Amino acid sequence: MLINLLKLFDMELTKKYYKIKEVAEFLNIPASTLRYWESQFTIIKPKRNEHGTRFYTPADVEKIRMVYFLVKEKGLKLEAAEEQIRHNHSGVSRKHQAIERLRKIRTQLQGMLDALHELR
Repeated sequence: MLINLLKLFDMELTKKYYKIKEVAEFLNIPASTLRYWESQFTIIKPKRNEHGTRFYTPADVEKIRMVYFLVKEKGLKLEAAEEQIRHNHSGVSRKHQAIERLRKIRTQLQGMLDALHELR
């Protein structure tokens, strides 16, 4: 589980669009959860083609990461998470970004510690 969380926060968004399967794999959640969140959160609105296929931009993925942070990590109910986003979007976003940066630093430090232990 920890490795999946590190993958989520270390993920580099390099593509213009991501399909729902890719985003679900990044977050290690079922695609059905993403579809449900889309119906519950006003900020999650992926683009769709004429066949109805969802295409998430890097900005959409960042919003989903914020929802993930509030729901899965902080344990908020969906209504409370939507309320937080609606009334304090910039505060939630800043806190989420700060936690992401700290996780990346932790990952780098852990890598350095592992390298030092291998030298012994």
